[in-house]
Amino acid sequence: MKIEQLEKEYLEHSVFVQLSQYADFYDALSYSIMGFVSPVRGPGIFMLNLDVCVFTSLQNTLDSIKETLSKGSISDAYALLRKFYDSTIINIYTNLYINKSKSSGSIIVEKIENWKNGKDKIPEFREMSEYIKKSDELKSMVELLEKDKTYKNIRQRCNDHVHYNYYHIFLRNGNVGVELSDKIDALNIFSTDVAAIFIQHFAYLFYLNEHYMSSSDYSDYMDMGMKPEEGSQYWVAPFIQDIFDKWIKPNRPDIADEIKLKTFMELK
Repeated sequence: MKIEQLEKEYLEHSVFVQLSQYADFYDALSYSIMGFVSPVRGPGIFMLNLDVCVFTSLQNTLDSIKETLSKGSISDAYALLRKFYDSTIINIYTNLYINKSKSSGSIIVEKIENWKNGKDKIPEFREMSEYIKKSDELKSMVELLEKDKTYKNIRQRCNDHVHYNYYHIFLRNGNVGVELSDKIDALNIFSTDVAAIFIQHFAYLFYLNEHYMSSSDYSDYMDMGMKPEEGSQYWVAPFIQDIFDKWIKPNRPDIADEIKLKTFMELK
């Protein structure tokens, strides 16, 4: 496979635009939720919402995946995709754990606070996944997302690439000894995998925290000392509606319907 071919056909693959859209989404989301705080603190003070840091990290991981793929290193990109997958599960696990502690009357979530402060490790992926699957809060969404082996297969693909379980994985990490058509086929699968992980994170996150969808209109009115327009607290930020229209509704209309059914936000 010639480098010229890689540059023309490979680098024009839609996955690169896809990754940019996801990264831009997390960038906008991290900024829009800065006003929300979590019951996890440092010495004597409440800290910025933990999700702000998580979303910024997810943005950077997606940027790294895009850069790695641009060099033709699909296997390395899968190693980063597993990290992205892990990060989304950690994010949902910590949100669930915090919400459960708040509902029981706890002001400070010690377990998450210890993780944040480097005193304890986060549980293993399998334990966090089971915690999510067994949660009452996400039961309806879990049933939709776990109706087949999609996520089990993605996890296995990620692990195969991390550990080089098959010889062809070495080939897909370089530009020698592999056909361009195989590279393109691998990119198609990668595109489907990253979309599935993104959709799962979007579904769980906004099913738990529908207020994260909020546009800035309500707070903007308040900041200017004006009475907010009636119903503006339920308006959805345009960037969230946009990604919902582009990725959630076309790919998983069942999940789109479930989110709209559950939320009071004016998600179209």
